[in-house]
Amino acid sequence: MELDLKGKVVFVTGASSGIGLASAELFAQEGCFVIAGYRSNANAAGALLKRIKAGGGDGMLVRIDLRNLESIRKCVAAIVARVSLIYSVIFNAGANKLTAFEEIEEAEWDNILSVNLKGHFFLMQAIAPHIMPGGSAVFVSSITGQMGAPGHVHYAAAKAGIINLSKSAAKRYAPSIRVNCVAPGVTLTPMGKEAVKKSDPNYANKMLLSRRLAEPVEVAKVIVFLASSAASFIYGATIDVNGGRELR
Repeated sequence: MELDLKGKVVFVTGASSGIGLASAELFAQEGCFVIAGYRSNANAAGALLKRIKAGGGDGMLVRIDLRNLESIRKCVAAIVARVSLIYSVIFNAGANKLTAFEEIEEAEWDNILSVNLKGHFFLMQAIAPHIMPGGSAVFVSSITGQMGAPGHVHYAAAKAGIINLSKSAAKRYAPSIRVNCVAPGVTLTPMGKEAVKKSDPNYANKMLLSRRLAEPVEVAKVIVFLASSAASFIYGATIDVNGGRELR
């Protein structure tokens, strides 16, 4: 199966770790010019770019804080100053905090919603005019956005919003831009490992048909597929990558 990604420009937010990092590496392997977005982990993002260039690829780093609209605008301006058009944008960056339903305060709620939902909307709004016709966007949601999670309800609510945001964007920008979404289950990212450690170390054996947690690259493969022309007839879909936790 041909993905036809060689030479394409792809922007991945949250590229310094986890699913974003795995996605950036796969896009580089496919010959893409990778724009790696990060907020605070400049060392990890720099190491990623160094590996990409050592492997014969190319790319650039951009700092973006999804909680800050000016940061979003500056990020987009930096990208379009370097490249004329973007083929695909991967809306992956996120943050989570395990807090009981009754203990969440306004500042924490606003912070989690800003990073996981509000910022993605305003990034899509700003960057859509720079996505080439025939290009794509992939949003990263979560199984918690489908099932709910009282231990981090703000994160679950934001991820539910991401699913609807992706559908709304798909309707707004079709057929020029294909917009889709992935909903991973618990994945072996720093965020995922912390969540399992604090809740139930035997979660995978108890709840997943796979009997194991996902590796970030397993989610990244689905993201790369959806971004590519191999998924040319998929619009507005949400693909579950959850090891059989929720069958729909």
